[in-house]
Amino acid sequence: MSTKEVKKVVLAYSGGLDTSIILKWLQDEYNAEVITFTADLGQGEEVEPARQKALDMGIKPENIFILDIKEEFVKDYVFPMFRANAIYEGEYLLGTSIARPLISKKQIEIAEKTGADAVAHGATGKGNDQVRFELGYLGLNPEITVIAPWREWDLNSREKLLVYAKKHGINIDKKHVDENGNPAVSPYSMDANLLHISYEGLALEDPSKEPDKSMWLWTNSLEDAPNTPEYITISYKNGDPIAINGEQMSPATILKTLNEYGNKHGIGRIDIVENRYVGMKARGCYETPGGTIMLKAHRAIESITLDREAAHLKDELMPKYAKLIYNGYWFSKEREMLQAAIDDTQKNVQGTVKLKLYKGNVIVAGRESEKSLFSEAHSTFEEDEVYNQKDAEGFIKLNALRFIIAGQTQNK
Repeated sequence: MSTKEVKKVVLAYSGGLDTSIILKWLQDEYNAEVITFTADLGQGEEVEPARQKALDMGIKPENIFILDIKEEFVKDYVFPMFRANAIYEGEYLLGTSIARPLISKKQIEIAEKTGADAVAHGATGKGNDQVRFELGYLGLNPEITVIAPWREWDLNSREKLLVYAKKHGINIDKKHVDENGNPAVSPYSMDANLLHISYEGLALEDPSKEPDKSMWLWTNSLEDAPNTPEYITISYKNGDPIAINGEQMSPATILKTLNEYGNKHGIGRIDIVENRYVGMKARGCYETPGGTIMLKAHRAIESITLDREAAHLKDELMPKYAKLIYNGYWFSKEREMLQAAIDDTQKNVQGTVKLKLYKGNVIVAGRESEKSLFSEAHSTFEEDEVYNQKDAEGFIKLNALRFIIAGQTQNK
C-alpha cells in the first residue's frame, strides 16, 4: 500500500501543539480521515480537553477515543517489569519505555475496530520512541501502515511549527508563545505517566550543568523533605504489591500512593546520560518516586523467599530484559520467554516489607513471609543442632580440588 493511499489513520493524540499540527498535516497531506486516541496513563494532566480540541479540528465525535488505561498500565506492564527488577544501564527505571507498548496496542485495537489502515505518532526521528511505537505496531499488525510525520515533513523547529499552526488556525496554548506572540522556547521536553516524569533537551543538553531546582515538578528536594523519617509496609503476593500499611489497593492506586510517599520524602530523582537505541548518548532527568520504593521493597521480599540460584540467574537475565524494554521489544518472543521464566520465580514471593523513608532514601527496616527460606536455626552464630560445621571442610576441599591439582602440576 502506498502511503498516499491511506484512507483512515489512528493518531496518538495528546491535544498539545505537536500532535494538533500532526492532525491537520495528516488531513492535508494524506487527505485521510483522522481518528484520535488519547491515553490517560496517570500523567497528572486533564486529558478530556483533547476531545474539544479534536472536535474543533473537524474530528467526528465517534472518531475520538479517550481511554483511562491506568489500571491496565500498572497491572499488565509496570508490575511485570518490576517482577524482573528491571533497570537500564544501572539507573533508569524505564518509565517512558514501558508506556509505549500499551499505547501502540490501543492504537492497533482502535484501528481494527474502526477499519483504519494506518497509525501515526508524534515521535521524532532522533529518539527511541519512534522505534518503540513502530515495533509495537508491526509486532501486533504487520500489515498496518505507519506514518511518522517528523521523518517526512520540514517543520523541524518550534518556530516553523508555530507558523504552521497560525496559518491553519490551530489553537496555540499560551505556554508556546510570549506576551508578544513570538515563539517561546520551553526549557525541557517532558513526558509523564503514573510511573515517572522525564525531562530532556535544551537546558539539559550540556551534561556538565546541574538542572535548575525549579525543573523538578514532583518530588521535594532533600532540603525540603521532612526531617523525620516515615515508616510504611508493602505486602506482596506472587511478586506484586497488593497492600500498603495493610490496606489492599488496586495496582494503579498502589503506585499512586507510593508516588505520594516518594514525592514527600524526595525519593526517585536521577540525572543520567543514557545510550539511545539509535546510537547517540542523551542526557535525561527522571523522577520515579513510587517505582524507586517498589524496587527496594521487591528485592527485599525476594531476599527471603527466592532460591539462591534462581535469584542469581534472574539478576543475570535482568540487563537483557531491561534492554529489550528500552529498545521497544515488549511484544517480542524473547521478552515473553524471559517474562515466563521470571514469573515462574515469583510464585512464593509473598509477605510484607517494612520501609523507612527519609531524605531521598528507601531503607529496608524489616521483611517477613510465611514462605521465607531464611532459617534462623541454620544462620545463627550461636550454638545450634542443625548444622555440622565440620562438613564445611570437605565442601571447601572439593571446591578447591582443581586449584590443588593445578598447583601441583602447572604452577611450579
